Amino acid sequence: MKKEMKILVISPHPDDETLGAGGTIARAKREKNEVYWLNITGISEEEGFAKSVVEEKNQQMERIKQFFGFDDMLDLKLPTTKLDLIPCGEGIGYVSNYINCIKPEVILLADYNDAHSDHRCTFEWLHAATKVFRYPFIKYILGMEILSETNFGLPANPFIPNVYVDISEYMETKLQAINIYKNELGKHPFPRSVDSIKALACLRGAEASTKYAEGFRLIKAIV
Repeated sequence: MKKEMKILVISPHPDDETLGAGGTIARAKREKNEVYWLNITGISEEEGFAKSVVEEKNQQMERIKQFFGFDDMLDLKLPTTKLDLIPCGEGIGYVSNYINCIKPEVILLADYNDAHSDHRCTFEWLHAATKVFRYPFIKYILGMEILSETNFGLPANPFIPNVYVDISEYMETKLQAINIYKNELGKHPFPRSVDSIKALACLRGAEASTKYAEGFRLIKAIV
């Protein structure tokens, strides 16, 4: 991240971007990279959610957008927990349009082995929408580690990070950001707790010989 790049962070649900890459986003912005946010699903009154809950979620997303200073953000607002009901070709169209619009060099997205079907569908759409002969500007694709989903993936192909980003200077920034989603957090040992988030960053930091780190699974690299 030492040279200026365009980075696209893709979250199946609002909070995935912060859980998986909050420190990396903060560092990338500090290092003068352009960072974009594509959020896939949302909640609505039509889907049975209370108006107050929908408004709170929208306010949280706006606060996160301002907190990180994303260069642009697109919220597709597709129905949560129902991406597997959307035809794959339609889903590919949703994400490929935005990719073509901003032409990122780096894409961060949910890992292909995550427990949640929305995460897996998002990965499948992106995997099909990033063929190198059509999107030559994409140089790196990385799977994020998202607590409560990645750590409950199928045991046949567990998440083992092979790319680490040192976030030692940005750990507190990540914690400030995740607290914006306060209704998504719980007390330890709930996976999405401040204690768990910090412990995971400490573990990944130990693996990378630094204080705190975020781990990613490399999907593609063109050097």
